[in-house]
Parts: sequence; C-alpha cells; structure tokens
Amino acid sequence: MIEVTLNDNSFTRDLTVYLENKIKINLSSSGVGLSLVLGFGAAYVCYYLSSVAKKPQLITGSATLSEFLQRYCPVVTETYYPTFWCWEARVQTLLRPFITTKPWVEYRNELIETADGGNISLDWNNNDDNALYPVSATRPTILILPGLTGTSKESYMLHMVKQSEILGYRSVVFNNRGVAGETLLTPRTYCAANTEDLETVIFHVQNTFPEAPLMAAGVSMGGMLLLNYLGKIGQQTPLKAAVVFSIGWDVFACTASLEKPLNWILFNYYLTNCLQASISRQRQIFDTLFNIDYVMKAKSIREFDERFTSVMFGYKTNADYYKDASPYHKLKSIEVPVLCLNALDDVFSPAYAIPMQSAKQNPNVALLLTAHGGHIGFLEGIFPRRMTYMDRLFKQFIQAVFEHKDELKSA
Repeated sequence: MIEVTLNDNSFTRDLTVYLENKIKINLSSSGVGLSLVLGFGAAYVCYYLSSVAKKPQLITGSATLSEFLQRYCPVVTETYYPTFWCWEARVQTLLRPFITTKPWVEYRNELIETADGGNISLDWNNNDDNALYPVSATRPTILILPGLTGTSKESYMLHMVKQSEILGYRSVVFNNRGVAGETLLTPRTYCAANTEDLETVIFHVQNTFPEAPLMAAGVSMGGMLLLNYLGKIGQQTPLKAAVVFSIGWDVFACTASLEKPLNWILFNYYLTNCLQASISRQRQIFDTLFNIDYVMKAKSIREFDERFTSVMFGYKTNADYYKDASPYHKLKSIEVPVLCLNALDDVFSPAYAIPMQSAKQNPNVALLLTAHGGHIGFLEGIFPRRMTYMDRLFKQFIQAVFEHKDELKSA
C-alpha cells in the first residue's frame, strides 16, 4: 500500500499560483478580445457613416418642384440611415416582410365589373370616423397599387393605408385580377403594360367621389403600371399627383438582374411560383386558351411572361411586351407631378437603367435616389418594425399634395 501525504502549505501555495496565472491569462485574453471588438466596431461605424449613410439624390428638371419637395417633404433632404445591421440590399428586401409590423386597418371590399365581363377587387378604407375630414364627399382619396403578386394585405400596403388614415384621408387599394381571392370571370389577369383595368378603377373612384381630390401611389409593378398610365393619358387624368416606389424602369435590365444566380435563388424562383400559383388556382378558365402545364414549368419570371403574360395580351414576342411595359419610354409624356423613389442597390431595378437624364427633361418628374434600401426595403432605426424611410416619404408627399396643391400646381 502506497500512502501519499500532502503538505497543506505546499498545495495551497501551488493552487494560489495556478489561479493567479490563470486569471492573468484570462484577463489578458479578454482585454485583447475587447480591443478587437472595439476596434472592429469603430471601423464598422466609420465605414457605415462614410459609405452607407448618405443623403438621397433629388433629380428633377424643375426648380419649383424641387423647392416644393424640400419645403414640404423634409425627408428628401435628410440623410438616410439604413438599419446598421441589415443595410445590404438583399437583406433589406428579404427581411422587411418579416420585421415590419402589420398595422390593423379596416377594409370594405367592392367588386367592380370591367368592359370584358371580368371583375376587379377594390379594398376601401373610408376613414369615416376621422375628425380632420369629416365630410365624406370631399375627403382626399389616395389610390394605392401593390406589387407584382401583392394585395391589400401586404405589410407595405397596410402601412401606407394606415398613414393615410392618420392624416384623415380615404384610401382604396386596387388588387390586380385574380390575386385577392376573387374568382376570375374571364381568362384574363394583368400586366405592367396594359392600363385598361387601372383606367376603369380610376374612373370608378372619381365617379364615386367626384368632389374629392384624388392622387395615386404605386409600388414596384404597381408603380410601373401607374407611370405607364400617366404617360399614356397625359393631361386627361383626374389624378392631382402620384408617387411610386422601387419601380423597374427597364424590364429587360430588371429580368437580367433577377436571373443572376443568387438573385434567381432568393427572389426570381419564389415570385415565379407565386405567379404560377395564382394561375393554378383558377386553371379551369385558362385551359382552353393556354398550355397550362407548359406555363407551370417556367423557372423564371421571363419564362412565365413568354409562355403566358405576353401571349394573353396579344404581343408578338415577349420583347415587344417588355418594351411596352418599361416606364422610361413614357416619362416624357407625364403631365402631373410625380415623385419616384428608388434605391441604387435594388437588384430588381439596376441603377444603370434609372432614367436620370430623361427625368431632368420633364419638369413634372422628380427622382429620389438612395444609396441603399433594396427593393421595397428602406428599413431604418435599430429595431425597424414600424415606419420605414419609404413610409415617411409617402406620408409627407401625400400630405404636401393634398394640403398645398395650389403651390404644386404652379410647379
């Protein structure tokens, strides 16, 4: 049997030395780690402030319109500070639907008939209980157009409706055919080039409230449709002004960007599936006119448009449709004040395709270009759950138009 006798004093001394050394090492390591974290943080802040947070570019050929915007829409002169932990374009685009809240708004749905026997779903927020504009007949009205597969239930739409409600205005959302749950009565959906449905809706809204001032806002494809309408109709529109967000100016450039591998994985494939799903739900009405099985095999928006959209609206080729759908062709014909917000890093709408020079030649058009913001992103603040930069611009602009329209008219 072996006995091991420990010297208490020796053991205590050795343990003390060990712990002291260990603590010194940990403190030293922590100090280095803290220094690295602080150094990285300082470098990131410097990069963010110098390269990410920037004032937007305001481009217009009208000094009067520029002054109007700077006076009544101060957001156009302020530095846009994207959320510091998700300022990259794709991240902003992907996170907004999940981060931002969905404010509660009350809708009244209305189905209106079209000349071809179809129907269009409108969601009204009449705002009858507001004290700012209690007279329904003269209450300012804002018509809002959602994106490619969007409806009145999207978070970005709900925020715009809520801002309109706060200001005392009435809003009405134009849902494209077949996307809001209504049953299609004719084998027809929608596209960015054909403005017939929008013209029907605007005529209906104006006739319903002929004394109420009317303007419109469009997001993504909704904004493209709105600009194509304004370019076609010219001075004959009852709209006092319009504002559009994250639109694709050149459809060829948009589709080319969205077909890049990463963008195809993140966005193109999903949106194509959404378009196919809207057709599949009501394929019975399309089966006699289209090879729906072939349409369902499309792997991109471009292939879907080649097989379905361009054929439906009678274009000889998809290229003809894309040319007709690109709003930059109509820019010179717009006769009412229009404000257009785009982010220069939007993968849906490449910066090189934004018609900056053409905008300078039409005094009714103003481009507002942010360095960052993605596609319908524009998140700002540490916890970007409520208003975005886009929402603030929307609120300020519609208020400026409705409450200072005489000054805008002189622009």
